[in-house]
Amino acid sequence: MGAETIALCMFGMLLLGLFMGHPLAFVLGGSAVLGAVLAGKTMVLGIVINRIFGDVLDNYTLIAIPLFVLMAQFLSNSGVTDKMFETLRLLMANVRGGLALAVVFISILLAATTGIIGASITVMGVMALRPMLQYGYAPTLTTGVIAASGCLGILIPPSIMLILMASYSPLSVGELFAGAMIPGVVLGLLYAAWVAILSVMRPDMAPSVEPDEHLPRGQLYRMLAVEALPPLLLIFGILGSLLAGIATATEASAIGAALALVIVIARGRFTWPSFYNALQETGKTSAMILFIVVGATAFTGVFNITGGLRATQDIIRSLDMQPWMLLTVMLFIVFLLGAFLDWTGIVLLSFPIFLPIVQEMDVSLLWFVVLMAVVLQTSFLTPPFGYALFYLRAIAPPEVKTTHIIVGVLPFIALIVLICLLVAAVPGMVTWLPDVIY
Repeated sequence: MGAETIALCMFGMLLLGLFMGHPLAFVLGGSAVLGAVLAGKTMVLGIVINRIFGDVLDNYTLIAIPLFVLMAQFLSNSGVTDKMFETLRLLMANVRGGLALAVVFISILLAATTGIIGASITVMGVMALRPMLQYGYAPTLTTGVIAASGCLGILIPPSIMLILMASYSPLSVGELFAGAMIPGVVLGLLYAAWVAILSVMRPDMAPSVEPDEHLPRGQLYRMLAVEALPPLLLIFGILGSLLAGIATATEASAIGAALALVIVIARGRFTWPSFYNALQETGKTSAMILFIVVGATAFTGVFNITGGLRATQDIIRSLDMQPWMLLTVMLFIVFLLGAFLDWTGIVLLSFPIFLPIVQEMDVSLLWFVVLMAVVLQTSFLTPPFGYALFYLRAIAPPEVKTTHIIVGVLPFIALIVLICLLVAAVPGMVTWLPDVIY
């Protein structure tokens, strides 16, 4: 059986397993085993096992993933975001779309401190979803802004996706964090700009809200400063130590987890049951991610050894296209895969195929990887398997239909495409900060 046939069979089994509803990690691992059997090279499974131990279990950088997840769990228990949202709600009460703008700004701060999409969307959904609906916000705008803003955590550092990308590319975590900083913040500001424009064009969708209590603005600003201080210290502790070269990504994640625990204790929110629950949730989330990493490593290992990787790269190279058109095709493939696969699987499957080809072109690898990270924002929002849609559906009241959620995220998907075009046209958005720091 030829390498091209093996490649088609393995991807066919992958899609079949996903559409049957099986977990991605086991579909990847099962496709790897069946691919080796079809190729008549079952001996490669031993090589793959050695590769898993060498590339995954001995990878020091990947330790940062459970530590950042633990930090996110601690911060979620601290209650910082609850009071910050309430203060912003009062400050922006008389501004059209003020609640939606508060969601965007809090989500940007959450993204820079947690990086866990499920946690961000759940926290913002519980805090903001019902109040926004009660104050007359359109269900489409309400669900769209919560889902899209909650996904900023995989782009704005510290992001576990960027850590995984660094682990499977020649780039360092610090470079990727610095490169993704400006596009991530600009995307968040684009969300806020869209909300502001929509509030003017369609005031019925985002009304101004009369506050329940009237506090002096000076007092509200002081309250906001006090509530924003702990997350800002956390961001400075993580990104400052990492970008300054004081700590590695793993050490910075340990600093973040320790600071988050200090914040929980200082705010009087520490309890042993919540501490145990944070450890338990961290174990579940980290195990899910690492199971996918192991399955994807097995899949790409068999895919490579049986010749499928080389055959796929040869097909891409044979396309008679300009480099920018070829890069566009790669990013469009990533966009399509986002409708069916988790970002972890997309990164681990596409990197071995795409990165060697990109390195042959006269383009910045950092620029391409960050651009790919921006595109992967859509993997949480595009139906039928967008995880943000399911997170929001789980906490939304019955009067909010699934169609409201899907229609609500469409403008934000368009904004992600817009920021992709902007980053493509202005590579300095990605490369300027890493060049300054490094």
